[in-house]
Formats: sequence, structure tokens, C-alpha cells
Amino acid sequence: MSVSGRVVAPARTAGFTLLETLLVMTLMAAAAILAAMVFTGGMDGMRLRAESKEIAAQLRYTRARAIATGQPQLFRIDPRAHAWEAAGDRRGEIDGSLGVRFTGVREAQARAGEGAILFFPDGGSTGGRVTLSAGTAAWSADVAWLTGETRLLRDEVRAP
Repeated sequence: MSVSGRVVAPARTAGFTLLETLLVMTLMAAAAILAAMVFTGGMDGMRLRAESKEIAAQLRYTRARAIATGQPQLFRIDPRAHAWEAAGDRRGEIDGSLGVRFTGVREAQARAGEGAILFFPDGGSTGGRVTLSAGTAAWSADVAWLTGETRLLRDEVRAP
């Protein structure tokens, strides 16, 4: 553009470059991830919740299988070995960094030191509780004896 014979450069508009915008977005994402880990207990908290949800899901599956087949089904847990067995030959291991505790009836135990919950074809069970803990946090999969319903509850670590 020319004004009285002089060439004038177009006015530069204010703004951010793409690089500046990406840098700010990256910093915000990193801060959000760190904040989420602090509020949820970090990796141990995420591992604790994931393992607790898996145990609750296997308990529910075992109950559903008892109802569907019309045959009693057994869920077993070995706190010392950090291992469980559910209906349908399902097996799994619990992360070794987590504490495992079982509370239930002795009559359903197959072996000493092992816990078991027996689910009946009518949906009922012998009842019990599987508690997983990490540090001071704990989650319990609580099975009602009358209905066999499994609920996952936030719990507290109790002194032995």
C-alpha cells in the first residue's frame, strides 16, 4: 500500500503463535494430571480401585452364574497368595502391593487361611467381605448373606 509515494507495511495484529498456544495447553494438561493423582491417591489409589472393582465384578458374576445354572457356585480368595477363583474357572491375582483381608463364615472355607463365599441358585449367599487396602485407604466388596447382593464400599484401614 502506498501513501504519498511511501510504502507502508500492514499493521500487525496482536495474538499468540501456535507454538505458544501448544505450550500452554501442554502445561495445563500436565497440571490437571498431577492434580487428579493427588486427589485420587495416585497410582496406588487407582490400582486399589481397579482391583476392588474387579473383585466386586467377579462376585456378581459368580452370583449370576448360580442363578442361571441353578447350581451353587463358589468364589474363593486366598489373602496370603493374593489370588482369587470365581465360577466358570475364572482366576486372577491381586497386586502384591495391596493388603487383602477376608471376613466370612468358616463353613464355606475349602482350606485354612482361604476365604470363600458360596452363592445359591435363589441368589442368596453365605455372605462375606473382601477388603483391599493401600496405605490408609481401603475398599470393601461386601456380599449380603440374604440377597447375595454385592456392594463396593469405601472403607478404612483397621488395626489388626
